[in-house]
Amino acid sequence: MIIEQLLISFGAETKNYKAGDIIFREEEFPLYYYQIKTGKIKLNNYTEDGKEFIQNIFSDGHSFGESLLFVDRPYPMNAVAMEESVIFRMPRQNFLNLIRDNPEISLNIYQCLAERMYYKYIMFYNLSFQNPVSKLKLLMDYLKSYHEDKAPYSFQVPLTRQQLASLTGLCVETVIRTIKQMEKEKIVKIEKRKIYY
Repeated sequence: MIIEQLLISFGAETKNYKAGDIIFREEEFPLYYYQIKTGKIKLNNYTEDGKEFIQNIFSDGHSFGESLLFVDRPYPMNAVAMEESVIFRMPRQNFLNLIRDNPEISLNIYQCLAERMYYKYIMFYNLSFQNPVSKLKLLMDYLKSYHEDKAPYSFQVPLTRQQLASLTGLCVETVIRTIKQMEKEKIVKIEKRKIYY
């Protein structure tokens, strides 16, 4: 998203997080721009009965939660480190100054936000499907769309079965059964527990 030297020149600092550390919580107000140097972050919520719903997963180079810096509203989700992560954190006003002074960065931010909106539309549409194969296939189609090789089984799905369940609103047992069904139907291939689509 934004090159490291520019982040640092506008007052960003690096923060280290361990797996499970909370970066921000639902209902807190956005104070910082976050960009991952290394690691993996998930945005999630929990249902009333404690079931996790993952909204998105981000890794090296991605920013997260920045759309909330443009409105005076609290976070509607949590951000949690999934593994040891190093994250750039820049105060909100510094971020707004950076994009004001660097129009090319603004364009990158708009592009990123548009991609995220597209993902949200896809996932919102996904909720309308009853068939678990359709739910998983739509998610895999979206993920593979960023992969150059479109040949069958050329894309290794970078998510665990639990993460697939949390992203699609299915239970993990249903995902396991459905993946096996998709393998029989030659939609996916499984090698050493890895899913190839």
